[in-house]
Amino acid sequence: MSQTRHVPVMLQRCLDLLAPALEPSGPPQPVVVDCTLGLGGHSEALLSTFPSVRLIALDRDKEALRLSGERLAPYGDRATLVHAVYDELPEVLARLGIPKVQGVLFDLGVSSMQLDEAERGFAYAQDAPLDMRMDQTTGISAAEVLNTYPPGELVRILRAYGEEKQAKRIVSAIVREREKKPFSNSARLVELIRDSLPQAAKRTGGNPAKRTFQALRIEVNGELSVLERAIPAAVQSLAVGGRIAVLSYHSLEDRLVKQVFAAGAATTAPPGLPVVPERYQPRLKLLTRGAELPTEEEVAENRRAAPARLRGAQRIREEER
Repeated sequence: MSQTRHVPVMLQRCLDLLAPALEPSGPPQPVVVDCTLGLGGHSEALLSTFPSVRLIALDRDKEALRLSGERLAPYGDRATLVHAVYDELPEVLARLGIPKVQGVLFDLGVSSMQLDEAERGFAYAQDAPLDMRMDQTTGISAAEVLNTYPPGELVRILRAYGEEKQAKRIVSAIVREREKKPFSNSARLVELIRDSLPQAAKRTGGNPAKRTFQALRIEVNGELSVLERAIPAAVQSLAVGGRIAVLSYHSLEDRLVKQVFAAGAATTAPPGLPVVPERYQPRLKLLTRGAELPTEEEVAENRRAAPARLRGAQRIREEER
């Protein structure tokens, strides 16, 4: 499989955000964590741009680890690849005996490889088994969610994770169809969504199945609950001066990241104190004004960059014990 098709999103901006924490002026061997290894594009750039860093890279997808292992082999023991979900970062670092790290990068969403491998069932553009598990050794598939969840739960998922306004219509069609024959492949679901939407809804925002597929993927992989644990854990793992950059691809992820960063950058002092004691001072400094967007040129070159939102923060103080 060609590695060339994978273009890392907002790569230079991510490197620029992390650079001050990874340059030689810091510790002799700074540690950077790529929490979402994928095909290894960001990881390779981190290793080649910062020759002194040690990389710890996580992925729950064994196939991604295998392919990236080949790609990063030239960097030898500077790269440590770990089969783990990113909320397991504290355990991974403890196991490796690394107390604090200088940089953390998250590139959320589905990797190019998962979208491009038809049999994984992530993409609505081609017919494939409805699987959508990022780690195919565990958990329930998208087909099982569609075939077994109660209607009310399916509506909740489509609304909350897909921001799908037509959730009720789509779910009633799903429930009607699954009684005739359980869902197994994506094409049937795409067709059913098309048929159940009003004309006006079909004319806006790309493929009408996009929001439902996103919602199923988030549910199958527990993405938001994992992220809710992962971002605070990553902030916690940063040394003072360390930096974190997070690329998200829909508003639910971006909102979570924004909340964690905003809380870290706020004072926790009770109102009305004339002088704010050290322990109430902010722990983070925001490095981006709101969320940064990819440039028009980048979107033209790589359409998968279009929805990307990038936020960065720097650790400026230790937790008070």
